[in-house]
Amino acid sequence: MNRACIILLIIVSNSLAVSPVWAAGPLGIALTHTGVSVTWQGPGVLQSVNTLTNRWMPISQAVASLTLPTTNVTMFFCITQPVFEVVDTGQTNCYGNSNAVPAPSPGQSFYGQDAQYSGPAPNFAKNGDGTITDLNTGLMWVQARGVKMTWSAAFTNASLCTVGGYTNWRVATIKEVYSLIKFTGVNGASMTSTAGYIPFIDTNYFDFSYGSGTGTERVIDCQDWSATPYVSTTMNGDATVFGVNFADGRIKGYPKYMPGSGGTTGNVMYFRFVRGNPDYGANTFTNNGDGTLTDLSTGLMWSQDDSGKGLAWSNALDWVQAQNASNHLGYGDWRLPTIKELQSIVDYTRSPATTASAAIAPIFNCTAITNEGNQLDYPYYWSGTTHLDGTVAAPGAYVSFGRALGWMQLPPTFSWQVLDVHGAGAQRSDPKNGDPASYPHGRGPQGDVIRIYNFVRLVRGGI
Repeated sequence: MNRACIILLIIVSNSLAVSPVWAAGPLGIALTHTGVSVTWQGPGVLQSVNTLTNRWMPISQAVASLTLPTTNVTMFFCITQPVFEVVDTGQTNCYGNSNAVPAPSPGQSFYGQDAQYSGPAPNFAKNGDGTITDLNTGLMWVQARGVKMTWSAAFTNASLCTVGGYTNWRVATIKEVYSLIKFTGVNGASMTSTAGYIPFIDTNYFDFSYGSGTGTERVIDCQDWSATPYVSTTMNGDATVFGVNFADGRIKGYPKYMPGSGGTTGNVMYFRFVRGNPDYGANTFTNNGDGTLTDLSTGLMWSQDDSGKGLAWSNALDWVQAQNASNHLGYGDWRLPTIKELQSIVDYTRSPATTASAAIAPIFNCTAITNEGNQLDYPYYWSGTTHLDGTVAAPGAYVSFGRALGWMQLPPTFSWQVLDVHGAGAQRSDPKNGDPASYPHGRGPQGDVIRIYNFVRLVRGGI
């Protein structure tokens, strides 16, 4: 999807005339000017040229500010909507450390969280032929979820799928699957009952069912696998594939083969087939030369450096406010990214074990840490999104750009050890405050290492 709009700007003295010549797609055009300084404020990437040639210079919407000549001039602008639209999480309530709170004002604690910014709202269409179109991302989905299958069988079945009369279905990547997640979901407290659960996916459009909660199948054992393998391994050398759990609201790496099978018996999970917009999830970063980076695919601008230190969630939000007060890197509208924005910059071809780096493009600077297993590693990064987890009071969602560690007791010794249990690029959550020492062996079935003091990467633009 590369929807564009050509805008003819006619500058006469200090007045501005805007005349749309051609438009395709809801671009939400808004222009401001001071004298002859023009800024594009809509979604997408702004491009311009001083003469009528085809030599366009891309300028991201997040940094789109052009100073025009002081004499009368006619200029053409091309605005291209992002090919990698990051859809809003849907979160509308604000939260403190443990409960919902009234929306904070600037200068107050907890100001600047997810619910106080609105991105592109989820927008789906039923096509009447067993398919669903995401009108934001340009992706078309098979509505039915199907049955659990092995990873290799999923690729075969996608190639044979003819739902809707189409023959170019594919297994969705982790970024494509994650585009569907909604953080209006709730993870319940029980592994045997769905009481208190709300799915993290819109069941008005997509088929979904919980695990049975009987025998060895927990309620949350209903993960949707992706086409994205982990480039390293988890646990004790298990080949791993990333998936999204729409029951508990997380990304984790799951073993490709049944544990203990020696790689001979394939694990089985659900899959979702997708078609269209093959560029979805591909980043196009440019270095602006001022400590900021722009993703031309999403229209988001990021700080090249991170916070350099870990912060509790409320302190992270306060730190962002302080950066804005100081006009950090020349801007005063930075924010803590939503969890979906943060996941959009994960590079799933990288990991500490395989590339000796964080799971992010090397154009970014990531502070190195020594992890709980005394390894060189990289931080967890806070988002502004609250993860409604029935087992913990309103934790904050984060992405692990280093190993997603857990405390495990595995045979034959069953002694405690720290392992990469979910893979770099996993999305989990941490309590927003407290003492990590209160969780000596982590939390949850895989003993997720609790840090609480996580890092921050600033974002602006896009919403």
